[in-house]
This record gives sequence, C-alpha cells and structure tokens, in this order.
Amino acid sequence: MSLPNEAQAALDSFQAAAGWEQRARLLMQWGERLPALGEAEKIEANRVHGCESQVWLTGSLQDGRWRFSASSDARMIRGLVALLLVRVNGLGAEELQGLDLPDWFNQLGLSRQLSPSRSNGLNAVLQRMRELTRQP
Repeated sequence: MSLPNEAQAALDSFQAAAGWEQRARLLMQWGERLPALGEAEKIEANRVHGCESQVWLTGSLQDGRWRFSASSDARMIRGLVALLLVRVNGLGAEELQGLDLPDWFNQLGLSRQLSPSRSNGLNAVLQRMRELTRQP
C-alpha cells in the first residue's frame, strides 16, 4: 500500500534523522503543526479513553475517505498523534481497519522510544478512529 504524500514526507525526514535527539525534535515540530481543535470539540464525547494524557479526536467522511482531527495536552503525544493522522487521513474505512500501527512507528524509528503507556494510548486513538468509521 502506498503512503499518502504527507506520510511519505514524514517517513523520509524521520529516516534521515541521526539518532533519537533529532527524532524527538522532529516529533515536537510535527506536534506544533497539528491544527488546534476548537473548545467546542474538546468535549467528553470526543475524548479518547485509554490515554494517560488528554486526547480528543473527531472524524468526518468525505467522498469515501476519512479525515481526522485531534488534539492533546501533552507535547510528545501531540507529535505522535500528528504522525498517526498523516498516516490515516484520506484512507477508506477498510484501509483503516487494516493499518499496522506498530509497523508505521517502527518505520519512523520511534517504536523503541514508545513507552507501553504511550503505545497503549496510540492504540486507543486508532481504536477510536476505527469505531468512528463503523458508526452509521
């Protein structure tokens, strides 16, 4: 499966990074680029449960393709969520169901730095995305 352009750009920049410090800086930059959710979207119904940090997620279907927006109160999580969004935005529901999240973060060179709680949190975000795609 080919990557969306933005995901390929992320992959290229992370693979070119020399070591964890550069990747951490890139991660923060991706988090800063994440468009903020409005206060009206930061409601309990949009909160992702299973994350230690506060994470909110919204999704909409446009022409059979999903677009997600998210926000977090934690810088590192914001970066990770931003990288998840560039990987999933524009996918159809079936492609989203089959996404291999650990493989994506492994390709980015970030999987070793993901603590179990961060990994669980990202999985919770992906699960929430999958739930949204199944709603009528």
